[in-house]
Amino acid sequence: MRKTLHTLIALLALFSVATQFYLMLENRTTSLTEMIIRFFSFFTILTNTLVALYFGILSLNRKKMPGFLSHTESLTFVTVYIFVVGLVYQIALRHVWEPTGLQMVVDELLHTAIPILVFLYWALYSTRTAFEWNHLPKLLAYPGIYLVYILCRGKLSDFYPYPFLDVANLGWTLTLQNITVLFLLFIALFLAFKGLRKILP
Repeated sequence: MRKTLHTLIALLALFSVATQFYLMLENRTTSLTEMIIRFFSFFTILTNTLVALYFGILSLNRKKMPGFLSHTESLTFVTVYIFVVGLVYQIALRHVWEPTGLQMVVDELLHTAIPILVFLYWALYSTRTAFEWNHLPKLLAYPGIYLVYILCRGKLSDFYPYPFLDVANLGWTLTLQNITVLFLLFIALFLAFKGLRKILP
């Protein structure tokens, strides 16, 4: 069961990211270079790529896990990140557009199916480790670096991948409020997962 989940999650994430790249390539309205940069500017794409990497390595050989993914909290970190992808999409982004056909399938995989599968794997196989406050900087480093990059590049290119980060339309005050809410969400989920881990068998 565990090996099957490794492989299933890795393949679904890889398929979803690759197919989304193909769809974006087919419908691009910018240069190829700009399209690629924009593609990897989405937290959804980066996080599903991380999921594919993490579970792909697990499915091949756990001992080959890179150092930054090998500590005891790595699975919880990855689960929190992909859970935020799904949660933010369902709450803030699902109503923004109505994809059809293959795009709809990929959309549901990236934002619904994969987050659920990763959470299921975490619930079944994560270790019961104690929460330590020094884990928080590690947890927040990834979304923190991402947000700095998005805001800096958005200032230069006027492209923001998500409407709630669009400084040009929202202004800095509202954008910073949205960022604060996102960081609080990451922290709240991590605390909730740690508490849930203690009561799960």
